[in-house]
Amino acid sequence: QVHLVESGGGLVQAGGSLELSCAAPTNIHSINIMGWYRQAPGKQRELVAIIVSGGGTNYGESVKGRCTISRDNVETTIHLQMNRLKPEDTATYYCHVVGSDYLQGYFDVWGQGTLVTVSS
Repeated sequence: QVHLVESGGGLVQAGGSLELSCAAPTNIHSINIMGWYRQAPGKQRELVAIIVSGGGTNYGESVKGRCTISRDNVETTIHLQMNRLKPEDTATYYCHVVGSDYLQGYFDVWGQGTLVTVSS
């Protein structure tokens, strides 16, 4: 099973910045989509940002202009730089990866989540 390693959550004041990272195993065959979603208490999970194999990106409306998603040269680690954070950005952030593995073929996996808390 593909295991994702998330890092970077924590407590930050409103207006501050935070970077989240998500690493997939380097020995998988290919990654089609890597990205971040978030879920606040009592709300549905929503898109934050994704990056696809060709390098294209897509952002959720609520974070456009404040977040940037990027990936390392090996293309199995992504980073989400979040700026001008607001209290409403408080949520658990989940990494999501879709790709294929040499052993199990197609996979669609979620990380365990990392909590981001923005204080006012």
